[in-house]
Amino acid sequence: MNAVVSDDLKTFKPNKKYEEWISHKNKIHPTHAKPALPPIFARNKITVPNRIQSCLLLPLLLVSALAFAQKKNAAFEYHIHRATAAINVDGLPDDAAWQQADLATGFHQVLPMDTGKAMLRTEVRMLYDDQNVYLLAVNYEGKEGPYMVESLRRDFNFVKNDNFIFFLDPFDDQTNGFTFGSNAQGAPWDGLLYEGGKADLSWENKWVSAVQGNDDYWVFEMAVPFKTLRYKQGIRQWGVNFSRNDLKTTEKSAWAPVPRQFPTASLAYTGVLVWDETPPRTGANISVIPYALGGGSKDYEHNTGTDYRKEIGVDAKVALTSSLNLDLTVNPDFSQVEVDVQQTNLDRFELFFPERRQFFLENADLFGNFGYSTIRPFFSRRIGLSAPIRYGARLSGKLNKNWRIGLMDMQTDDDGQGTPAQNFGVFSLQRRVFARSNVSAIFVNKQTFDYGSVTDTVAIREYNRNLGFEYNLASQNNLWTGKLLYLQSYSPGLSGKDRILAGNLAYTAREWNFNVRFENVGQNFRAETGYVPRTGIDHFVPRNGFNHLLPTGGRLFFPKSSWLLSHGPSTILEFYFDENMRRLENELVLFYKATLHDRTDFLFWTAHNYLELTGPFDPVNPTHPTDTLATGTQHDWNSFGMDIFSKPQSRFTWSVSTRYGGYLADGTRLRLGGEAGYRFQPYVALNLAVQLNRIEFQTDERLPEALKNTSHDIWLIGPRIDVTVTNRLFFTNFLQYNNQTKNVNLNLRLQWRYSPASDLFIVYTDNYLSDFTEVRNRALVLKLTYWWNL
Repeated sequence: MNAVVSDDLKTFKPNKKYEEWISHKNKIHPTHAKPALPPIFARNKITVPNRIQSCLLLPLLLVSALAFAQKKNAAFEYHIHRATAAINVDGLPDDAAWQQADLATGFHQVLPMDTGKAMLRTEVRMLYDDQNVYLLAVNYEGKEGPYMVESLRRDFNFVKNDNFIFFLDPFDDQTNGFTFGSNAQGAPWDGLLYEGGKADLSWENKWVSAVQGNDDYWVFEMAVPFKTLRYKQGIRQWGVNFSRNDLKTTEKSAWAPVPRQFPTASLAYTGVLVWDETPPRTGANISVIPYALGGGSKDYEHNTGTDYRKEIGVDAKVALTSSLNLDLTVNPDFSQVEVDVQQTNLDRFELFFPERRQFFLENADLFGNFGYSTIRPFFSRRIGLSAPIRYGARLSGKLNKNWRIGLMDMQTDDDGQGTPAQNFGVFSLQRRVFARSNVSAIFVNKQTFDYGSVTDTVAIREYNRNLGFEYNLASQNNLWTGKLLYLQSYSPGLSGKDRILAGNLAYTAREWNFNVRFENVGQNFRAETGYVPRTGIDHFVPRNGFNHLLPTGGRLFFPKSSWLLSHGPSTILEFYFDENMRRLENELVLFYKATLHDRTDFLFWTAHNYLELTGPFDPVNPTHPTDTLATGTQHDWNSFGMDIFSKPQSRFTWSVSTRYGGYLADGTRLRLGGEAGYRFQPYVALNLAVQLNRIEFQTDERLPEALKNTSHDIWLIGPRIDVTVTNRLFFTNFLQYNNQTKNVNLNLRLQWRYSPASDLFIVYTDNYLSDFTEVRNRALVLKLTYWWNL
């Protein structure tokens, strides 16, 4: 079993293929697998066994009946009134208008247990005027001592900060919304909510806030312009909930009660925000965000001269209605986007890195969340990967409470390496059904212009298109979720076996959880603008169809103990078969997890793996293969490991991840990894991530001669320093050493938010060979952006 410790010290991912089963502990955005629609092309032959389809279809239909139930927390109402006087957002609760606002208090505990009232008192008030929605939260302390925060950096780690966050669902559809908040030292938090409770914190927009601290309480005050929100005129009942996290008492609480197995962002458990009159019209809502950039780069590896950059470009956001937005971009630049956290790749498939570019983020779930994490017909990072984007447009949002629409068109330039200009188009339509479920359709088109000039017509096709339909099930109480998915691809020279049928059904309760999922993927299915790693985008992945079966389950116990909060076993049983249902791969993993009252986590696991290679594979460096194991060779091994995550309320936090056992060709693999962090709160956060994979081979006959009796140490080391002088001025120094890619990357990033959503960036990047003997390339960029509301 391959385990990865990410940059979040509280995140454990046994392998990328399990990311929809294991969620982030206490995160605002867990990665529960979510749902899809029955295939409409019944005439097409799908090779998934009828028993598997029947076993999943029947429960999905039965559970759909639960979706008609009444909203769970409909009795929790907050009545918001128009402010009677001006409000100064300064973090002080002394404005006269607040004395007239209704009070929301009496929060309910979510963690450690969700069976009673919160120990800490939290008081929330809301008001509005013609321009803004206002919120005031007074957070009382229960224990003496300093507030626990990482830094003043925006969009902080939820579990490592004392914080107040609230969630807004303007359509009360319990599926999409907004989240705003702050930690106890004033670091802002904002994001988009999608799929009923996941949060995309890369989203940014205009709003203001202030925090003031006292000995026994701290105050958060904010104003969000109506122009920042997306809502439908005339709807006077929105979904709302308020969340509080306090590390000294290890208590997480919410105004409207939320079961502990769900994040407080779960929109299925919001209360009701009742407006005393219809929310005001926003009027003209047009924002223009120009940028100017200067800088230079030099490629020492190929001995080229310095390439100087002087560029300008512009983005625009046009609200066609209060809930439907048009995004435009001309000559976009993304040089200020934070660098990816590198990963060691010992898998046969490409790694996944999330989209961080701001232009693609609003309503991104309409485009990029169709399907599963390993079956995506559209993945926006494919656009502009090797060639610059000339211009683009996105139309996205709500037509009304039941209908959502997404339309995107992006044009790239010639990359100068043999790929002509290309156009990427996406159309998505979503219809809400029952209370929280939906049906969706998507069409993706990638078109290559001037195709006659292409020399490599195997790697570059004239077009690739995907058409898909899915049904997403979400019960009213969120205990049941599921999906049925159908995808069809269209590529020149490929026909037949070009479809995907997949589905899952999951149950998530406090003590019990299970999920069963199947996938049938045709050999000729292609998603060149998507992310379906097993169908092959990279040259080292064979083109094979497969059937995938993945049942999981777990049980959690809550003993009456002063130190142990919960413990319990879980299991994953995973199979891959070829198109004739012959076994190619399987993995059985048994876990046992224990959580202490102070939120320290222990995870123990053991696994058995079997694998038949469907293509040549380099077991040491898959992305740049040199010495490969042969196609058709069979391998099996056992392994075990342990992961520990320290309590988040300490200034010094740490995690340890270990793995030992067999590997391909009767080899052995030892993995030692972990992270350590220390915070000089709230201004400096230090972090060090280290991972070592030691692979040893003997004289197995399946090995190429070059790998026999060899040992390989693969290091990944990443020290990071975050300095937050204020909540508007940030500096990051991030060094990544990776001897698998033979590269050392240094990234220095200074950001000054001189005005709301307007920034000055200075970014310096250096790349060296992993032995530090030679500079590969360097770049320096200065970029200025300004958010201008017309």
